[in-house]
Amino acid sequence: MKTIIIGANGQLGSDIVEVFGNENVIPLTHSDIEITDTDSINHVFKKFKPNKVINVVGLSNVLECEKNPKKAFEVNALGARNLAIACREVGATLMHISTDYVFDGRKSKPYTENDLPNPLNVYGITKLAGEYFVKAILEKHFIVRTSGLYGTHLCRSKGGNFVNKMIAMSKKQEEIKVVGDEVLAPTYTRDLVIKIKELIETDAYGTYHITNSGKCSWYEFAQAIFSFLKTNIKLIKISQKGFLPSVKRPKYSVLANEKLKTIGIDSLRPWQEALEDYFREKSYSI
Repeated sequence: MKTIIIGANGQLGSDIVEVFGNENVIPLTHSDIEITDTDSINHVFKKFKPNKVINVVGLSNVLECEKNPKKAFEVNALGARNLAIACREVGATLMHISTDYVFDGRKSKPYTENDLPNPLNVYGITKLAGEYFVKAILEKHFIVRTSGLYGTHLCRSKGGNFVNKMIAMSKKQEEIKVVGDEVLAPTYTRDLVIKIKELIETDAYGTYHITNSGKCSWYEFAQAIFSFLKTNIKLIKISQKGFLPSVKRPKYSVLANEKLKTIGIDSLRPWQEALEDYFREKSYSI
């Protein structure tokens, strides 16, 4: 069984390669495969003949998606479509990583896999389009929606994750403004990958929510970061409207991991515990 990891040098892809870590895993980067180019995909699939494909490639910078919707659609939607077609032709399973931003944030309790998506911005729209392409084309698929990812490796599309951005900012300024009215479930990539590995080894195809347990605002997340680090920094709570540049984002995008339970996979631990382990992994003092 051969598993191709597309986007293997990114924040999530790097952890997938490490956790899966065996000779049957083939890590591919942008220099190896271009998902917007069907010839590139066909060449790679013909060469490696994969049984499973995990796609973690995506244009996830929300502002960049707003500025360049054509590129966002090509990568997030058509790229997923191209992979689904290629997987169907060779009989491979596709796991496609999606986002909590497919929802509009109008609920006051966690979104389940059965809730109707209604994205607010280009990023969410294009990721949802990618989901629809995968569902329509390929029976053997997993769509994994997750939230607020951070990990020990660099997030290439954003230049970093929220945790290391907060730490970097604290070294340059005495106060930091953080949004307090956007609630999510921050998720440690290492925890996510462990569940991804469990899930892809099943044939329980479909859409899944996988995040760390619990919820918090970005402001509360920042408070926890600096509390763990014992760093004195002045945090100023602001609203979404005070955050520039302004892009519509869901105010509440907590995901309920209900479908995992139905196939006997345990929920992830609380986000606070995961954050503490992240700091240990990064060798920060806590």
